[in-house]
Amino acid sequence: MTNTGFYPGSFDPVTYGHLDIIARAARIVDHLVLGVGIHHGKRSLLDAGARITVLETVCSPISASTGMNITVATFDDLAVDAARRSGAGIVIRGLRDASDFDYEVQMGQMNAAMAPDLETVFLAAGPATRMIASSLVKQIAQMGGDISAFVPTEAKTAIVKALKK
Repeated sequence: MTNTGFYPGSFDPVTYGHLDIIARAARIVDHLVLGVGIHHGKRSLLDAGARITVLETVCSPISASTGMNITVATFDDLAVDAARRSGAGIVIRGLRDASDFDYEVQMGQMNAAMAPDLETVFLAAGPATRMIASSLVKQIAQMGGDISAFVPTEAKTAIVKALKK
């Protein structure tokens, strides 16, 4: 039986912080579904297609080196519903700091009330990626700053292309 995890996020853009959590999730699950959230009330910098393409590209080496199967799917409903559709028993969440912890624990408890069959697992960000937030990366890029230290080349290329539109 495959142990499947579901890691939801906007991944707008995928950062080295996300990749750290994905690589560490490889020690916990055999199959990881990256759930790209599509929120119709929010405007994303990268469209869903670009986010999926970048994720598939940058996660391929992680999958190859760990033997973990990584797939990408979009969802526009509750994360617990998307996790169930993917066959996951675990929802993976990354924590950068105490404010993330407070929010994520509350979200995990709400998810547990809605879906007691799913377990939320929190992975603390590593010291090298703790400060990286997609929203800050986008802001730096929009103001002409260099984001190379925060995102893989494929994400930077997609962001530069999106900003030229």
